[in-house]
Amino acid sequence: MARKARVEYPGAVYHVLDRGDRRESIFCDDADRKLFLATLTQACRRAGWRVHAWVLMSNHYHLLLETPEANLVAGMRWMQTTYTVRFNRRHRLCGHLFQGRYKSLVVEAGAGNYFAVLSDYIHLNPVRAFLVRPEDRLVDYRWSSYPAYVTGRERPEWLEVSRVFGEVGVEDTSEGRRRYAQRMRERAVATLSGEDGAELARLRRGWCLGGESFRERMLSLLGAATGFCEIKGDVPSESRSHGEARAREMIEAGLAYFGLRTEDLADLPKGDPRKLAIATVVRGHSAVSNRWLAEALRLGHASRLSHATMREPGVVQMAKNLARKLESKH
Repeated sequence: MARKARVEYPGAVYHVLDRGDRRESIFCDDADRKLFLATLTQACRRAGWRVHAWVLMSNHYHLLLETPEANLVAGMRWMQTTYTVRFNRRHRLCGHLFQGRYKSLVVEAGAGNYFAVLSDYIHLNPVRAFLVRPEDRLVDYRWSSYPAYVTGRERPEWLEVSRVFGEVGVEDTSEGRRRYAQRMRERAVATLSGEDGAELARLRRGWCLGGESFRERMLSLLGAATGFCEIKGDVPSESRSHGEARAREMIEAGLAYFGLRTEDLADLPKGDPRKLAIATVVRGHSAVSNRWLAEALRLGHASRLSHATMREPGVVQMAKNLARKLESKH
């Protein structure tokens, strides 16, 4: 059976979620949760993603995710594969961690109050799971974006709060955050009393959240799919700044930093630390595959970009110096 196609286009917004295989835990402790957030941070840097809300539960996670470039599939493939490898390594396990394909509900970003609705749904997951009791404070549940919303502190670089605040009519000020917290307390009471059942049912099923014209547009994109295709919007290749074009720019800048030319790559050893340092920086700031990177830098097989190789002290320091140099130019 052909896999259901996914819609991808610049500026797309998704409610993304996935569960553990056989609904088993994907987070065994807080160290795993920190590991997932570190992996998400890397994925956002590589793909240029913005996250508007997130929550980590024991056996699943939710993201309200915006992709300025059409790269949901590539970014999610990297993030979930990388976290699985890191989780298995930490717990000395092997095999699948997630249950099949992640779910991605495409969301209309330009109309309605879908950001507010979905962020509420995501932030109130601990309430529905009875991890937060009526006498507890939702802000004390550490593993969601809600504390960053209401305190204004410890916001990662990829978290964007302005869209949600704008839809609920508050500003990102102490008074606005206080009003937002009061609103969420009221929403938590409604959740515990079951008053939002119809709304939850709408969010838990289907593949698209938006108005009729938006759904028709998404259906027209899906209608162009054949076989195992992933559907992308009409995106000029030069606009994919976290794809191959961006990677090539960084490679050229890296070669210039080390006084090398493109034609020198073939004559250098496959494990040359300068090559690996460039690869380290490019891999951290673009969504290209290891295979593409290995071919571009003449590294031989993609396995040369292994964790152990990339963490060699000399390579790490050279990569840090190169990254600082490139950042100083922007």
